[in-house]
Amino acid sequence: MSTRIYVGGLPFSTTDQELNALFSAYGEVGEATVAMDRATGQSKGFGFVEMPDDEAAQTAISALNGHVLDNRTIRVERAQPRADRGAGGPRRERRW
Repeated sequence: MSTRIYVGGLPFSTTDQELNALFSAYGEVGEATVAMDRATGQSKGFGFVEMPDDEAAQTAISALNGHVLDNRTIRVERAQPRADRGAGGPRRERRW
């Protein structure tokens, strides 16, 4: 089973490829994605990495948590399961 890793505090200039390269030093990376704002296309400063080998993932988490990347200290931890956010809130009736 693969491990999904949360990476916070990323420099806003970090790309998916740079995130992948950072973690690939510790093992195979299945996917590395920097979260982007839909409206502006700018980085949100965090991302996720998926590593198929749980032991390599734990090694990467231990080694990279607190690592300084472009003068920013990143936070690396096992990602929490995504909460069910439902349908998005109450619907409003249109008033024409």
